[in-house]
Amino acid sequence: MKERLASQVTSVHNVLMLAGMLGVGLTGSMGTTPAPTSDTLAQRVQAGKVAEVAAQIAGLELKVPKIAFGTPTPASPLGFKHDHYEQLRSQMRWLPVRYAGTVLKTPDPTSRILLAQSAAEKAGLQEVGLSYHDVYGIINAETSWIPRMGSSKDGTPNLGIAQFEPATAKAVGLTDPLDPVQAVHAAALHLKDAARWSARRIAGLKLTPEQHAQKLREGVSIYYNLSTKGRNTWNGMNTAKLPVETRRHIANARVGAREAAELEAQLAQLKRRMNQPGVMTVSLPDSGS
Repeated sequence: MKERLASQVTSVHNVLMLAGMLGVGLTGSMGTTPAPTSDTLAQRVQAGKVAEVAAQIAGLELKVPKIAFGTPTPASPLGFKHDHYEQLRSQMRWLPVRYAGTVLKTPDPTSRILLAQSAAEKAGLQEVGLSYHDVYGIINAETSWIPRMGSSKDGTPNLGIAQFEPATAKAVGLTDPLDPVQAVHAAALHLKDAARWSARRIAGLKLTPEQHAQKLREGVSIYYNLSTKGRNTWNGMNTAKLPVETRRHIANARVGAREAAELEAQLAQLKRRMNQPGVMTVSLPDSGS
């Protein structure tokens, strides 16, 4: 799969988004139209599916999925205090993006990194050899960070930014799969279980540290993407025989993890540039200008 091409094009897209976030005036269109979950980023680039995304769009009516955050209570079923969720929500920024002919919303790059980092830390993913890059990658593989409704092959609904099935959401203590903040934190907990499962599946293989890290993450995608029956056919060496959708999920998660690292570096670089003396920022004009 042409992940190198996908990474390069995605990086250009993210630079534009980041520049807009930091106050640099930009014109033209930004963003890529996300494909169905089974498509790779490279396929989307080759197809040339481009849609307008701008930090400020005057007069644009957004049709976004209903996101119910619920009434705050002392603690959530996931074990996190609601004031932590509320603090995250207050810091998140959303950008419009066109998907399947409808304008939805996606978190901007800073918000994605913030949410992925929080979820990874709360779940303790470092204990199982994962990081926030992996959270970012899985959400990229599931929805390209656009909260929406989906469905499995058997018609089971897949809900929200992390595409939880109702039964899985209940199992991980997620009360509202349509809440992106809750859902990404729940996804990180699910990834922790996935990493433990994956580690057991590859425990008998003779792997270098690099190979172990790669196989561990293959197993994480497999655990997230397949049913119990489907995932138990994997032995660490037969990835190429898995369903094509699962192999695309592995590739998209890998690309997303790399994108997270690139975004972090780009954010740091742009912030340094904007803090240099003599740098002037330009704001986008109001609609009445």
